[in-house]
Amino acid sequence: MKDVADEARISMPYLSEVERGRKEASSEVLAAAAHALGLSLGDLLSRAQGELTRVTSRYPVGSRRGASPRRPRDCAWPPEPVAGRRLRPARGAG
Repeated sequence: MKDVADEARISMPYLSEVERGRKEASSEVLAAAAHALGLSLGDLLSRAQGELTRVTSRYPVGSRRGASPRRPRDCAWPPEPVAGRRLRPARGAG
């Protein structure tokens, strides 16, 4: 997570809050995080939609687990970077 935060120029505590569903991220923050993962914003949102659909489809509508606005515990986050893409060190990092 530190590599993604550094690459996207987002503070690690803020990125952690976004990941946990405690903060709402702007499209600019999401795009920066996506880019740090080697994805486009559209790819990130598509993967998130697919993962949420997969996880929430296991639970009946209105159930406590399926109705939660937070990321389910078994949701894969962050998504795996695109194959072969390695994160660059943050600017100014040794």
